[in-house]
Amino acid sequence: MSAPTLSPTTVEPRARPSRRRWAVLGVVLAADVLDLVDATITNVAAPTIARDLGGGSGLVQWLGASYALALGVLLVVGGRLGDKYGRRRLFLAGLTGFTLASVACGLAQGPEFLVAARLVQGAFGALLIPQGFGILGAVFPREEIGKAFSFFGPVMGLSAVGGPILAGFLIDANLAGLGWRAMFLINIVIGGAALVAALRLLPKDAGDAATSVDGIGSGLLAGAMLGLLGGLIEGSAHGWTTIPLLLIAGGLAFFALFCRRQRTAANPLIQPSLLRNRGFTSGLILGIAFFAAISGLLYVFSLFLQDGLGFSPLRAALGIAPVAAGIVISSIACYQLIGRFGRRLVVAGLLITLAGTGWLLALVLNSGTDLGSWALAAPALVVGIGMGTCFGTVYDVTIGDIAPDEAGSAGGSLGAVQQLANAIGAAAVTTVYFHTLGAAHDTAHATVVSLTVVIAVGALCLGLVRLLPRKAQPQDH
Repeated sequence: MSAPTLSPTTVEPRARPSRRRWAVLGVVLAADVLDLVDATITNVAAPTIARDLGGGSGLVQWLGASYALALGVLLVVGGRLGDKYGRRRLFLAGLTGFTLASVACGLAQGPEFLVAARLVQGAFGALLIPQGFGILGAVFPREEIGKAFSFFGPVMGLSAVGGPILAGFLIDANLAGLGWRAMFLINIVIGGAALVAALRLLPKDAGDAATSVDGIGSGLLAGAMLGLLGGLIEGSAHGWTTIPLLLIAGGLAFFALFCRRQRTAANPLIQPSLLRNRGFTSGLILGIAFFAAISGLLYVFSLFLQDGLGFSPLRAALGIAPVAAGIVISSIACYQLIGRFGRRLVVAGLLITLAGTGWLLALVLNSGTDLGSWALAAPALVVGIGMGTCFGTVYDVTIGDIAPDEAGSAGGSLGAVQQLANAIGAAAVTTVYFHTLGAAHDTAHATVVSLTVVIAVGALCLGLVRLLPRKAQPQDH
């Protein structure tokens, strides 16, 4: 995204009272918490929702994939729209739409309506999330902006841990008979409070009408992802008939058109010069594979805990919590180490993730469904530590040798790719899981096969690391 644009009505950062600046930070953080919590709650809630609404394995797969799909496809566009029309305006529109879409999710009476509402929720999230850093850049002086950004790591970490636990608690508590619906309807309170605060606190900015938005490229990417994911999910749920194969073929055709568009558009979503950079392209491919694998791993782990071990949603959320705890611990540690070790941290993260996944695989092979929470806690923590090590390093290293004027496009592209990889992984690995599950409903065998696929993808990622830049960008780049 371009630098923040200040209109005549905008107060310069140094003139803003200190308390107001930190209140603006609170509003931006609240929006990011809403996004992360709603991205993770369906990992735990999907089996309960599918039992209530019907829809079977297809609904389980779409619940996570639909949100990540819409968010990933529109994330770069959302940032450009903020540049064009003003970040305050897009933040308010995104927050309002996100809250209303959450209400629609909570009131859904059928699987199709719920998936559509999740798509809308992700789309408004893509309008909301990219505005935060630009808004903070407009209200904080340079000497304080680093301190403001330092709050994101701990808050996002707590959200990653707390989101699934909150979802499990609300489902088990069944407040007012709402069950799983409460985890969406609670956004009325959180989103409403954040909206009131945003209306009072966010600075006005005029935007730049000359900013170009590539709607055609985004439409082609959306068509590609919908076709590919729809084909995977339809095939795993109802068999590999003509329809899922046609959907996948259509998705590949749209993706080819999208790639062509990126070479010919005046303002493409991904700058062509970035794709000619071997280190960046390798990191992009590695990121897609890694984030897809771990997204699928977390979904399958939750399914195994609930369908295989018979855990309640809350107990399953607590079973996943060590993964999130490991992510928080290692992400914070790697922030201090990335400048010294560079891509060697990526290797370490992949190896640790593979070790933890292999440990889980060995436990399921040996014990099947006769496992308890404590037996799974240690390998889950190891998986989280490996994931967090990669989270904090893969993309920092990927942009290690790009030019400064490419940083905005690179950052936006990588963020969008991460979300799309989450959607791909949620669909692809769960497709393996449900296909293997079969009529025998052998959850242990399905989990073993799924974990084996994750390990294979992780091993392929190791082969790409040597193509990455050796060092990350300096912290102040």
